[in-house]
Amino acid sequence: MSKVTVVGAGNVGATVANVLAHNDLVREIVILDIKGDLAKGKALDTYQQAGVDNFSTRLVGSDDYAATADSDIVVITAGIPRKPGMSRDDLISTNAKIVTMVTRSIMEHSKNPIIIVVSNPLDVMTYAAYKASGLPKSRVFGMAGILDTARFRSFLAEALDVSPKDIQAMLLGGHGDTMVPLPRYTSVSGIPVTELIDADKLEAIVDRTKKGGGELVALMGTSAWYAPGAAAAQMVASILRDERRIFPCCALLEGEYGQDGLFLGVPVKLGTNGIEQLLELQLNDEEMALLNDSADAVREVLDVYKAMDV
Repeated sequence: MSKVTVVGAGNVGATVANVLAHNDLVREIVILDIKGDLAKGKALDTYQQAGVDNFSTRLVGSDDYAATADSDIVVITAGIPRKPGMSRDDLISTNAKIVTMVTRSIMEHSKNPIIIVVSNPLDVMTYAAYKASGLPKSRVFGMAGILDTARFRSFLAEALDVSPKDIQAMLLGGHGDTMVPLPRYTSVSGIPVTELIDADKLEAIVDRTKKGGGELVALMGTSAWYAPGAAAAQMVASILRDERRIFPCCALLEGEYGQDGLFLGVPVKLGTNGIEQLLELQLNDEEMALLNDSADAVREVLDVYKAMDV
């Protein structure tokens, strides 16, 4: 069995560790945080669920990167969360430094991990981890689209009064208000969603999906954590089980979708080696225009990051 490190003992990181432990796939989970006692407490609290919920995964908390040695997968959730009125882009200065430092420290103790980035602004933080790690693009990617499609599916399920389990959806682009939900690639038990819901209601759901993160920040005063944590854990599970599930993830594009040198949400196949395949959908003109707009928005933030010379 494998070893997984979760960097960041906040709400998202603790949820990743908790969900993953309950999957009982991993020999050891390390929760690492600059607040060592918090990391130890979160790890101990989850491990004390083992006898109740019947799993064997061991969890430890630490503030020492030596504890992460020989990790197979590293999930980076570290960084400051969004506050009301703050966009993901406002986070870049602080979180770029954090993600870069974290990645370099991880690489000092693990030779060839797979790195999954959850920190915001997601697309650019994934780029920062990729640059700092020196790993191949197949081993560094971000969690965004799984969360965004989960929100899309939950809103559709509520509107249609059906189970979210029967809804399949796809979404492209940056993790933010410019994301591109794709109704044409969305179905309910194989039935195109456009046959089940009026166009105006569907458009309202698409718009709510784009603003899904902001809706939760406004309600709670901070970013979401249950759904993001579960989404990241689902990615880890697909890799460890070599399930080769197709998920929308933040991946490096090198010519695909007309973009180059940019991390953007696209469908990929996740297996033992990380991204086993990047899938290029045949988009119509309207969908491609929306994706280009999203890419332009991500590139603006990327330019800010590059100018920082972290």
